[in-house]
Amino acid sequence: MKNLIFIGAPGSGKGTQSKKLMEDKGFKHVSTGDLLRAEISKKSKLGLEIKGVMDEGKLVSDELVIKLLQANVDLKKYKYIFDGYPRNIAQAKTLDSAVLDKSEYLAIYFKVDTEKLVERLTNRRVTADGKHIYNLLTNPPKVAGKCDVTGEALIQRDDDKEEVIRKRMKVYEESIGPVLDFYSKKGSLKQISAEKSVDKVYTEILKFLA
Repeated sequence: MKNLIFIGAPGSGKGTQSKKLMEDKGFKHVSTGDLLRAEISKKSKLGLEIKGVMDEGKLVSDELVIKLLQANVDLKKYKYIFDGYPRNIAQAKTLDSAVLDKSEYLAIYFKVDTEKLVERLTNRRVTADGKHIYNLLTNPPKVAGKCDVTGEALIQRDDDKEEVIRKRMKVYEESIGPVLDFYSKKGSLKQISAEKSVDKVYTEILKFLA
């Protein structure tokens, strides 16, 4: 199997499909946000460097993120899903040369209409730790406002509010075009309609892996 790079706007379903592939096919999931938090908690040299940058209110540089990936990814042992990274062309080029090197991969673009994405995200509700995700339209909890698994109250994240979503989409759309062109020219890009059902999207991804 090839490594996977999932490209798509927030709420396009990358996380949901990642979980299914992890459970069914044994992929390892790479989220730079999770890796950052884990490295800081380990209090490693790299983690302390990252913490220092974040404590100053600065963005973690692409260089530090690549170091983080190099420290946590073992391509000889596992197949990975890079979820939501890269976000710009510089990150795409560096990931390709400094982390993936000559490893085979597919970049899968989760395409979704902005208005449908706004509808999807404004109806998203999650547990405080983000582990359990619901949608009031397509996957509502059995008891309104309560998690089926833990029973705790569900919340709407600030970044799932319409004004914030539209701003994020504008930024995303401006940066993602060159990334798609990069993978298209390498012959590694696949496109999928993220507006289909979860099961249909998953079936299409499996066809790409065959």
